[in-house]
Amino acid sequence: MTQSPELVTTPTLDVFRDPASVAVVGASADPAKWGYWLARGALTGRDRRDVYLVNRGGGTLLGAPAHRSLTDLPGVPELVALCVPPAAVGAVVDEALTLGVRGFLGITAGVPDEDAIADRIRAAGARLVGMNSLGLVDTSTDLQLAWGGFTAGHIAIVSQSGQLGSEIAGLAARAGMGVSRFVSIGNRTDVTAVELLDDLAGDDRTRVVALYLESFSGGAALIRAITRLRDAGKHTLLLTVGESAASTRLARSHTGSMTSVLDVVDAAARAAGAVRVHTPGQIVQVAQLLLASGVPAGPRIGIVGDSGGQTGIAADVAARAGLDVAEFSAPTTARLARLLPAGAACANPVDLAGAGEQDLTNYLTLVTELLDSDETDSVLLTGYFGSYAVDNPALAGRETALVAQMAAAARRTGTPLVVHSMVAAGPTIEAMRAHGVPVYPSIETAVDALAVATRLAAPARPLPAPTAPAADLTGTGYLAAQEFLRPVGVRFPAARIVHSPTDTAATAAAATDLTPPYVLKASWLEHKSEAGGVQVGIADVDALHAAFTAVHARLGDGDYVVEEMDGRPDVVEVILGVRRDPDLGPVVLVGAGGTEAELYRDVALEMAPVDHATAHRMLRRLTAHRLLCGWRGRPAVDVDALADLVVAVSERAAAAPAITEVEINPLRVGPDGVLAVDALVVRGPQTTPTHPEEYRA
Repeated sequence: MTQSPELVTTPTLDVFRDPASVAVVGASADPAKWGYWLARGALTGRDRRDVYLVNRGGGTLLGAPAHRSLTDLPGVPELVALCVPPAAVGAVVDEALTLGVRGFLGITAGVPDEDAIADRIRAAGARLVGMNSLGLVDTSTDLQLAWGGFTAGHIAIVSQSGQLGSEIAGLAARAGMGVSRFVSIGNRTDVTAVELLDDLAGDDRTRVVALYLESFSGGAALIRAITRLRDAGKHTLLLTVGESAASTRLARSHTGSMTSVLDVVDAAARAAGAVRVHTPGQIVQVAQLLLASGVPAGPRIGIVGDSGGQTGIAADVAARAGLDVAEFSAPTTARLARLLPAGAACANPVDLAGAGEQDLTNYLTLVTELLDSDETDSVLLTGYFGSYAVDNPALAGRETALVAQMAAAARRTGTPLVVHSMVAAGPTIEAMRAHGVPVYPSIETAVDALAVATRLAAPARPLPAPTAPAADLTGTGYLAAQEFLRPVGVRFPAARIVHSPTDTAATAAAATDLTPPYVLKASWLEHKSEAGGVQVGIADVDALHAAFTAVHARLGDGDYVVEEMDGRPDVVEVILGVRRDPDLGPVVLVGAGGTEAELYRDVALEMAPVDHATAHRMLRRLTAHRLLCGWRGRPAVDVDALADLVVAVSERAAAAPAITEVEINPLRVGPDGVLAVDALVVRGPQTTPTHPEEYRA
């Protein structure tokens, strides 16, 4: 559905949070039907609001009177839930709009003329959640219009898949958590994810937002909305699908073919201060930590347990997850040694070496020591703790009392404490949950929750407005790319243009003006090496003429470029590119370059444009960063100049909405500066946003 910006309005969404009255149209007494569950849920809030059940048969449903139509109701409902057959939806909506209904929840799928119905709803100043929604819930206002039951809590769920959102709610309930708000957005025919996220920013009960999207229309607005949630103290855990090459099949640059859907989503999440997770279970695991302990200040983890095997495994798992299991300083190690038996491991991970069994208080002493340390950002207790109360009930009181003291120490220090216990249930596990200590049944889930939460410590990165002047591409090929990139400081080798090997005078003049060895390029080819359109290391004018004749015989007429070959020593080849994602916008990529760029895929990606600090962080993420800094006696290259170009090219491309791909590969970085020896800029068709979400901030 196409909609012009001036038609888009954003009335308050309070009708979907706490309506004064609700009508369920299509209410039923059959538990196999949606009308039953919506009616049943709506009736749970009748102490707070008027609830009307509408069914063409009338009579009584679920102990409440049923009315044959909306016009038969004693009052005008603020919110109408639509669970009638698809063909009937339009007529019910028109009837409701005539009465002055403000909000609609569209459960029905496959509605004819769905977009036209939404247009009529908006024109009347009303709003629609759905169509094809699984429902909505607000536990603080006793609003339940969804299949199933929901436990109250602090997780808000906004999901394009209702069933998946319901799974998240169920997993949270089993883990002792609950939902503040649940909205299944379905087809997003009217109300968008951006609006619902903005509406959550002011909800005091919501502390974690679980967001599932299958598409990202209006991605820039989505990034801003998630950033506003972050600014309001609410962390967003993003779940999506798309680990495929579908979005890159038409990419013409190496940059485009090396960036997947999820690479771009991850970059958008980082810019917004959110994090992408992989499963509903992972959402719940991370939410448990965030609600109990908050975000670790950094990646440094202290590990303690009463088993060398378990602490060693924990250290390995943590290191693989990207956490820093650094050896403690000598003073810290000495303090720990005084608390432990001789021979205990004190360096990190810390092995109590049986001291926990000798005296349970040693668990508290060691955990508190690590929580108080300025060398840890989080503490992981792994192993048998939690099992004492199960295996020896006489110890239950002692073990649960220690939990209370550990929790108090974690609150006092502000350092998250996470527990992996060998038992999944028992008095101590219940005590941990009651005192806000996240506890997990496996070391993998405990460490994974910590690692994901630690990534949330990075601040959101508001995307700067491009400062480069708006530009467009004139022409195609290497020469046009040079014209596009030179104004922002990209340097190319000295070169001359020649057209035909029969023009020996032009070839000789090019050789005279330039310093050998030479490079000959068919400038119009996008991938010159693959097509045999580039010859390097040409020694003199005779060799240049011979190479030109051979290449021309294969490729025919065109603009050929003769340029000086970059022979500087100690050069590192880098790829630098920008790709414009159709939904989320421009992303900049930098990585190991050359003809093997796609083989190694050593790249870093961020939303464009980037600032200098972000550009340097991208370079540090590369395995090839060690080459940039000097490797095995080689000098370091000009990393600052490279970072400057990452910034400049990202701004140039971001300021040019018609440009879909930019690539410089290889970009040769040496100790004395940066030189681009091939480049590609692709202009795509102009597009107009087709979803109202794209216009909403």
